[in-house]
Amino acid sequence: MAKGGQPIIIVDPRKEQTKGRDALGMNIAAAKAVASIVKSTLGPRGMDKMLVNPLGDVTITNDGATILHDMSIEHPTAKMVVEVAQSLESSAGDGTTSSVVFTGALLEKAEDLIEKGVHPTTVVKGYRFAAEKAVEILEDLAVPVGVEDRELLVKVAETSVTGKASEKYRRLVAELSVNAVLAVRERGKVDLKHVIISKDIGGRIDDTEFVEGIVIDKVSLERNFPSRIENPRIAIIDAPMETGKTATKAKLQINTVSEIEKFVKEEEAALFEIADYVIRAGANAVFCSKGMDDKIADYLQSRGIYATRRVKAEDLQRIVEATGGRPVRNIKELTQKELGNAGLLEQDRDGDQGKTYLRDCKGAKSVSIVIRGGTEHVVDNVERALDDALKVVKCVVEDGKIVAGGGATEIEVALGLRSFASSIGGREQMAIGAFAEAIEEVPRTIARNAGLDTIDSILNLRAKHAEDKNAGLNILTGAAEDMFGKGVVDPLRVKVNTIKAGSEAAVMVLRVDDVLRAQRRDIQDVKPEHMASTYDGMSAPLLNTRR
Repeated sequence: MAKGGQPIIIVDPRKEQTKGRDALGMNIAAAKAVASIVKSTLGPRGMDKMLVNPLGDVTITNDGATILHDMSIEHPTAKMVVEVAQSLESSAGDGTTSSVVFTGALLEKAEDLIEKGVHPTTVVKGYRFAAEKAVEILEDLAVPVGVEDRELLVKVAETSVTGKASEKYRRLVAELSVNAVLAVRERGKVDLKHVIISKDIGGRIDDTEFVEGIVIDKVSLERNFPSRIENPRIAIIDAPMETGKTATKAKLQINTVSEIEKFVKEEEAALFEIADYVIRAGANAVFCSKGMDDKIADYLQSRGIYATRRVKAEDLQRIVEATGGRPVRNIKELTQKELGNAGLLEQDRDGDQGKTYLRDCKGAKSVSIVIRGGTEHVVDNVERALDDALKVVKCVVEDGKIVAGGGATEIEVALGLRSFASSIGGREQMAIGAFAEAIEEVPRTIARNAGLDTIDSILNLRAKHAEDKNAGLNILTGAAEDMFGKGVVDPLRVKVNTIKAGSEAAVMVLRVDDVLRAQRRDIQDVKPEHMASTYDGMSAPLLNTRR
C-alpha cells in the first residue's frame, strides 16, 4: 500500500493471476491430464484413439506423437509437456508416449511429497540427481551392436512397430526400414531426408517395396510410350524447353499465307533445335522442371526418348542424388557428362496419372519406399509405423547400442536408484525414491494395457532381476522373461532421451509458482481490417488438419 492507503497496481488487472500452491496444483493437474490421455495407448496391447479434424477426416492410431500433434491442447503447461515430448520424437523417433506417462508419474509423486512438506526445490534437486544416475545405469546396461548384425537391427525395428495398427506386417516394415537406413548411411551418420516415402493407394500392403533409386509422381507425356527403358541415360533440365516470350511487347505483321508458313517453320526449327541438343548428348530420358512444348515432347518420344515436364524441384534434386546426373540450366550446355544413370526406368501409369521408377541406381544417395495399401487409412498407418522404424534403426546405426525392452530397463533403473538413494543425505533421497517409483509406471502401464495384474507383474519383474537384469514382461503369458532372447530390444538413445525429456518437463512444471494469464480479447475488439475474412485472397485460419 502507498501512503494515503492507495494500493499500488503493478500487474494488469485484466490478467488472471494464480500463485503458490494453487498454481503448482493447477499445472500438475494439466500435465497429468495429458498423460492420462495417451497412457492407454502404451505398449503392444495399447488402445487406439480416433482423431477427427475440422474437415471431418478421421485418423485412428495409437501413435503417441500423432495423437499429441493433432490434439487441440489449450492449457499452457500441457502444451509445454507436449512440446518436450515432441522434441523426443524428432531426436529419437520413439518413446513419446513413455516420456509423457513418465512425466505425469513424476509430477504425481512430487505432488505427494509436497503435501508431506517437502519443498519443490528439494524435489527438483532430487530429480536431477536421479536423472543423472539413471542415465549412468542405462549406459552400463547397453549392449553394443554393429551394422553387420542385420537381424538385430530388424528386431529393433520390429519392437518399435509392435502394437501399431500395421503390426501384422511388422517384419516387412522392419526389413524395409533397415534396407533404407543402411542404403543412405554415410560415414556413420544417417540423414532420413534421403529416404523418400511414396504412397500408392489401391494395392496390397504385401507389395510395399524398397526402391534403390527414386520414385516420382510423373509419367511420360505420350500415353503409348513404352513402360520400360533399360539402362536409361537421363538428362536433367532445369530450364524451360519451349520458345521464350519477349521481355517487351512486340507485334508481328504477316500479310501473306507464305509468311505464315515461313513463321511456323522457323518456330518449329527452333523447337527441334532444343530437342536435338538432348539427342546429340545421347539421352533417352528427359526430366524437365519447367514447361516443355508439346512439339518437343512428340519429337523426342517419336525417337524413343522418355519425356516429362514440370517435375517438382525436390524431385529433381532427388533424381540428381539417385542417378549422379547434373542439372542443366542452359540446354546448349548439355553433354554426355551431365547425364545420370540408372539400371531401369519403369512406368506404372493409369491414363495420364501414375509413377515413374528409376531403379538400381548404383551409389544412390537417395532411396525410396513405396507404401501400398487398399485404403488411405491403411497406407497412413503403415507410414506412421515405418517412420518410427526408420528413426529407431537410425539411432542404433549411429550410436551402436541397444538395451532390453519390455520394461526390463525401467525395472533395473528403478532398482539401481533405490540403492543410490540411501547414499544421498537429506530429503533429496525421498525425491530419488519417488523418481524410481515413477519410472516403474512405464512397465506398470504396459501390464495394465495388456490386461495383466499390475502388482503381480511388477513384483515378478523385481524378483526376476535378482538373477537376470534383462528380464522384461511377456504380455502374452504375464511371465518375466529375458527380452534379448525374445528379440524385444530398444535403442539406448530412446531410453536415455525418455529419462531426460520426462525429468526436464517435470522440473519445468515444478519450478513455476506463479501463472499470469492474459484474458482473451473478445472478437469484437479486433479491428475490421485485421479480420482474416477481409484479407483478399486469403481464407480464415483453420485448426490443424494434418492426418
